[in-house]
Amino acid sequence: MQFHIETMTCGGCARGVTRAIHAVDPVAEVQADPPSRKVEVKTSAPREALAAALTAAGFATA
Repeated sequence: MQFHIETMTCGGCARGVTRAIHAVDPVAEVQADPPSRKVEVKTSAPREALAAALTAAGFATA
């Protein structure tokens, strides 16, 4: 699944996004691309759970 995170602008943000996703699913595969502000996630966790974790970490999704 893919997320667009407008506030992810640097490597530090990408690490924060990855940490938030791994808090829900520690084995999720996360590919974050700050220049495009897109995150690709391979996981069995529900999208809503990941979106909630990202929002709680300060990374609202679109």
